[in-house]
Amino acid sequence: MLKDRVEEYQGSIIQHGSYNDRIYLMRLADQPPANFPGQLIQLSKTKGYSKIFAKVPENEAVRFLQAGFVKEAEILGFFSGMRAALFMGYYTDKAREQEDDPAQLENILHIAQEKRKTAVQPLDDAGRFRLRRCIRQDIPAMAAIYQQTFASYPFPIHEEDYLLETMQSNVAYFGAETNGELVALASAEMDREAANAEMTDFATLPEQAGHNLSLHLLQRMEQAMQAEKVRTAYTIARAASPAMNITFARAGYNFAGRLKNNTNISGKIESMNVWYKPLIQVPEAIRTY
Repeated sequence: MLKDRVEEYQGSIIQHGSYNDRIYLMRLADQPPANFPGQLIQLSKTKGYSKIFAKVPENEAVRFLQAGFVKEAEILGFFSGMRAALFMGYYTDKAREQEDDPAQLENILHIAQEKRKTAVQPLDDAGRFRLRRCIRQDIPAMAAIYQQTFASYPFPIHEEDYLLETMQSNVAYFGAETNGELVALASAEMDREAANAEMTDFATLPEQAGHNLSLHLLQRMEQAMQAEKVRTAYTIARAASPAMNITFARAGYNFAGRLKNNTNISGKIESMNVWYKPLIQVPEAIRTY
């Protein structure tokens, strides 16, 4: 699979490449150059990418807005539970800003919000499923599940080497198993410095659909992240997926916004919904932008 590469750029961390046809500003430097947004725009034009997606601390938002970026989502408490992050977009090709069926995406969001108060039933009474943290020996089975589930994905979770590398660094993988075999997966990608975690990489084998395994894995991961002192959990979920949006709404997550035509997933570039949830309550930060 063609990969977008992750590298340092002007002291910040970006992912970029033709696979997602974008620059993704993953981590902004503590003291970026004053003209850094303009540098990203120039790099995007030079490379021929059609979008820049940037995660920006609220105190840095003004310079991005002045450069022509737009706020697409906002997560309160993203940094250590105290400071917000803006998820911002810049379109070097205006065609990418136009969604194919925004009304359908809005309808899916409405359905998810309507399901917020739906009671969560126990996993099962017969003890058929067991939730646990994945270990190195699970990696071949994990890669097989991801290969079966996703025609494309923004990061190479189909590859065993990638799963091992991330498992040994900052990603906690969790699985649901039955009869000793993994049938569903999810992960929590931790930023320990900022005390947040992205709840991501959800996959359930088709024959196990209907058991709400993603929802139960999400709740299990929240418990683990609280033990890791993570203050804020969030996700970037396919806007066109009713199931995943309903899962996060039912788990008490707040809708933060939609990233238009943002991510190469399930075979094409799709819009993504952002959801977040405070896991440890702290005083609300004051906006500075």
